[in-house]
Amino acid sequence: MSNRLYRRTAIAGAIAAVTLAASCGGTNASTTPTGPAPSGSTQTSGGSSGSSGGANALVGEANAAAAGDIPDNQAFLTFDNKAEGYSITYPEGWTQQGGGASVTFRDKNNEMRILTEAGAVSLSAVQADLQRLTAQTKGFKVVSPPVGHPTCTNAGTTIQLPLVAAKVVYETVSMPNSVTGKAVTLVVDRYYLSHNGKRAIVDLASPKGVDNVDAFCLMTSSFKWK
Repeated sequence: MSNRLYRRTAIAGAIAAVTLAASCGGTNASTTPTGPAPSGSTQTSGGSSGSSGGANALVGEANAAAAGDIPDNQAFLTFDNKAEGYSITYPEGWTQQGGGASVTFRDKNNEMRILTEAGAVSLSAVQADLQRLTAQTKGFKVVSPPVGHPTCTNAGTTIQLPLVAAKVVYETVSMPNSVTGKAVTLVVDRYYLSHNGKRAIVDLASPKGVDNVDAFCLMTSSFKWK
């Protein structure tokens, strides 16, 4: 995989071809992130990345044990974030890190992170987000440009995601393993949801080559605003 950054103009051109419906504004304020940042994430991943807001890119942990597919018989639990006004399912046995506006569930390099903050979802907001990630994350690569109002697939069935305004897929490359020298390429599905002036950014990550399509669809479609 190349570690060259995508040119901003190329990203802007890809995004400009996509039409996203801007969500209505509001006055809800975001909550300051609490708890430790995930060890497999970049910088302040899971929280805001400075005054511009937004979730940083997830990056794998090269020293973590290899992660496999989420099994078909996996049990799921519901996480109810009363403070931020949403609920979502996650695989039983995954470790929770953080709380409030920045929550991560993780098992090796399989990971789900939910960041909530003030703001709506629009074409310009997604474009700015990708430009920021490209500039700040070494090896960041857009795999699939933004898609407005996407669907997902679970066991061959197409699932509608009425709460999701946009989706983008990106890749990152970890630091090399301290023993083997090998890096982990993480593939991340990023979903943007908004409600009453608040937005949620949901990142679902797996190492490249791991197939978690069905499980990730189940998790994404389970998201509910309170």
